[in-house]
Amino acid sequence: MASSATRAMPLRRTRALHTRHELTRRHQPPRCPLLLLFALHTRGACAWALPGCCAEPRLSAAVSCVPPPRSGEVSTMVASSAYGAGMTQTDMMERDQLVLVDSSDRVSGAMSKREAHSFSAATPRGCLHRAFSCFLFDTEGRMLLTKRAASKITFPSVWTNACCSHPLHGAVPNEVDHDDVDLAMPGAKHAARRKLQHELGIDPAEACTPRAECTSAYGCTAVPPCCQVPHEDFRFLSRFHYWAADVLTSGAETPWGEHEIDYILFIQADVTLDPNPDEVGEVRYVTAQELREMLADPTLRWSPWFVGIMERAGWEYWADLEEALKENGRFITREIVFFDPPDGFVAKYNLESHGRETGVQQIARESKAASIAE
Repeated sequence: MASSATRAMPLRRTRALHTRHELTRRHQPPRCPLLLLFALHTRGACAWALPGCCAEPRLSAAVSCVPPPRSGEVSTMVASSAYGAGMTQTDMMERDQLVLVDSSDRVSGAMSKREAHSFSAATPRGCLHRAFSCFLFDTEGRMLLTKRAASKITFPSVWTNACCSHPLHGAVPNEVDHDDVDLAMPGAKHAARRKLQHELGIDPAEACTPRAECTSAYGCTAVPPCCQVPHEDFRFLSRFHYWAADVLTSGAETPWGEHEIDYILFIQADVTLDPNPDEVGEVRYVTAQELREMLADPTLRWSPWFVGIMERAGWEYWADLEEALKENGRFITREIVFFDPPDGFVAKYNLESHGRETGVQQIARESKAASIAE
């Protein structure tokens, strides 16, 4: 019997799928103090309240919190808040343009999600691309786990960390990092916020009043949804280069697998979850001991990246979560750690002669990388 802390949370399935992705915003208070006083006098103390306080209904709006696309990019840009609207799993496999990289994580090209994840004798490890794994903790220090939906094409029905996906070419805001000097990796964080909304219903809206104002100036006692996962609260810690064939789903000659340089992102926040049933089957908050018990349960299946990351660094990060969340904490590293998959994730066509460079598209010229950077 699962404890109250680990009991799976039911999903709300009553909302139409497409409504989950609509960009919304609330009225912002007047910037001028005199206008604010006038508004409070004429409309009442809650006239400019934010969600979680005494909020007004949301208003439909076009994207207003992102920079305008560059010339010639209009047809390829997709606002992060609209991502996934009306799209099936197959649509996303075909349309998403992943960031191909070499083994040093330098951008080397772009490729559809389907192509990059296609495993076969000809492409035994697919194509190396960039990914992120977001680890989300509540204020009690418990880790949020998700079980990937059965409808997922790759690695369905496996337990993993809160959110795992890919930065995309052509996204707004820009999700393509270029070895940021201070390792802030803003693009990966934008991608994480986009997917936290798409998969778990966590609103990443940029256009919101800062939390300091939400909790003081307006007398709010709750954090508005738009402020639950601020971009600046994410911490990039490290990168892992791994591969794994999805033999659990499709057998020894599976057509699918993962080959990624995975950016590890940590964030601590109490969030409101509204899981997308086409992405997430179950959600569960766990303590470290509860996770160890789950990992020891032979009836549960796990993503190979989660197991590999936890074995190499995850437990250490979690044991000192305060340090992991520091802006310049000691865990932040430029190093890229490689690992082969855990037992059970090797296909028939994966040979001992294959090495770390198998499936890696190298950069022929520096100018080529610059030309495809964004």
